[in-house]
Amino acid sequence: MKLLLYNILLSLALPATSTFVVQCYSRLFDHRADPVVSPGVPSAHVHTISGGNGFNFSMTYEQARASRCSTCNIKQDLSNYWSPKLYFHAKNGSFISVPIVGDNEGGNMGGMAIYYLTRSGPDNDKLIAFPPGFRMLAGDPNKRVATDDFAGRAVSHKCVGGENPSAPDETKNLPTQKCDQIRVQVTFPSCWDGENTDSVNHKSHVSYPKDGNFDGGRCPATHPKHLVTLFYEVYYDTSTFRGEWDSSNKQPFVFANGDATGYGYHGDFVNGWPTALLQTALSTCIDGTPTCSTTVFGSFRTQAETQACKLPSLIAEPVSGVLSSLPGCNPVTYGPEPAVVVQNCAIPQILEPGTEQAAGFTDVRSLGWRYMGCAKDDAGRRTLDVEQISGNDMTVEKCIEFCKSKNIQYAGLEYSGECYCGDSVAEERKPVEGEWGNCVMKCSGNATQVCGGPGAISLYQACGSGGSLRIAKSSR
Repeated sequence: MKLLLYNILLSLALPATSTFVVQCYSRLFDHRADPVVSPGVPSAHVHTISGGNGFNFSMTYEQARASRCSTCNIKQDLSNYWSPKLYFHAKNGSFISVPIVGDNEGGNMGGMAIYYLTRSGPDNDKLIAFPPGFRMLAGDPNKRVATDDFAGRAVSHKCVGGENPSAPDETKNLPTQKCDQIRVQVTFPSCWDGENTDSVNHKSHVSYPKDGNFDGGRCPATHPKHLVTLFYEVYYDTSTFRGEWDSSNKQPFVFANGDATGYGYHGDFVNGWPTALLQTALSTCIDGTPTCSTTVFGSFRTQAETQACKLPSLIAEPVSGVLSSLPGCNPVTYGPEPAVVVQNCAIPQILEPGTEQAAGFTDVRSLGWRYMGCAKDDAGRRTLDVEQISGNDMTVEKCIEFCKSKNIQYAGLEYSGECYCGDSVAEERKPVEGEWGNCVMKCSGNATQVCGGPGAISLYQACGSGGSLRIAKSSR
């Protein structure tokens, strides 16, 4: 239901002058990572990150293009898009992660909509595709006061289903009334210097227009090349917190960077498009032509495919649920002075890629078994269909011991509490090399373990069978 609502909201919000929309139905993870601002190390605050699974602490254009999957629907787009995560600051001082519309207990995750707007300005400039290696930042994480420049107008918030119908529809600050959803949005600069794909502050190589509108004016002489205008939009489901405001009725939501005003909302972009294809889209798509994206891009990823694209944790720290403080030493600030970065903040443990801890699976080699990966499953035709058990005390070890007692060589866990056993895995169901899959649900009997997900099964295999068994990986 929430995913359907998400799609309805996207269609209602679509500007009439948009060329096309990259619909990121899901996200890779919520993580303290930002290869633009903090390459190679954990970032200062948590982001919700969508796009290609080539994403990492540090990444190149080539690594983005090497992504094996994406949480977004246009297959040729392997870019990454991210913005700060929203939390509810509870009366007891704790911080509770606010779900994005589309999140549900079944393991599905909501994402964001990325509008590619053809705003060529009054001179009808030719729009230029992002070059390889291009990246940029929009917004200022430390900003805590409203400004009326184009950069200030580019960040806004909309209260959906608000309690006060006479309140402004859209504000620069986080809404001060109770809302069913809060739509957060940021528009990126669309004028480029034509030379640099990045800059020291990740902003100087681009610029907002010098006049007209912040999302469609005339480019300055210093940045004469006109880019397509990127517009990010994320819907947060704030309805469940309506009754949790304290007696002061002070706006209780705060972004991961400690921003309780909303003025410090921001977004990052790393280009992963094939240049020629994006240029074709920008040159041939005409505003108000809904079939353009179909004729140019051809096929699209399904929602199920985007949901199955996930990444394992890169650092050992909780960022969701109920937290005693915001990850990354970010005190809540209300301005008007800019936020100050806390020095000497402890750096969490960086997980080694490919380890059990990083991948979210359990090391069961002591039982004579090994993890194969996150495989596909279908309730109508099970991947493992010989034996099964279920319960609210399910653990990886319990499932393996059950299958082992039946002398069955494959064990799989799904939907937190379901265990399946089988003698073989069909080729088309095997884990895909380079993809972590949608195994995101915690085991009902051990919240530190992962027990599959929707349409996804955490697959384990018995070892030491004279070489007749092998880790099932696809060459795709």
